[in-house]
Amino acid sequence: MADKLLLEIVTPVSKVLSEEVDMVVAPGEMGEFGVLHNHIPFLSKLKVGELRFKVGNSTRYVAIMGGYAEVLPDKVTILATAAEEATDIDVIRAQAAKERAERRLREAKDRVEFARAQAALQRAIARLRVAEKRG
Repeated sequence: MADKLLLEIVTPVSKVLSEEVDMVVAPGEMGEFGVLHNHIPFLSKLKVGELRFKVGNSTRYVAIMGGYAEVLPDKVTILATAAEEATDIDVIRAQAAKERAERRLREAKDRVEFARAQAALQRAIARLRVAEKRG
């Protein structure tokens, strides 16, 4: 595993990915961060967004719905609330979720309903953006 990282993406229901990669870029709570082999260890909270990783000349994408990242010199572990590779995203379902969330935002009666609708909209948008990048 010379100059490679083991990337593992795990959710409460499944292991989404376990693969040797060259680079990982993740949506950290404090901003996007990139990891190469031999990176200094750290932990980061993740926000809803796009995780991408490179294997050779190929870049692949995963929609991450928040969670945590543990970075070690030779391994990145993503503990995500939910995660979907670009090729697994149902675009029609994601678009419907986006439309529902936008409707819920317009009809929200209090801050709690508004915050929930806003979070649902962020998740749907992240899924749609990642789905656009499937090759």
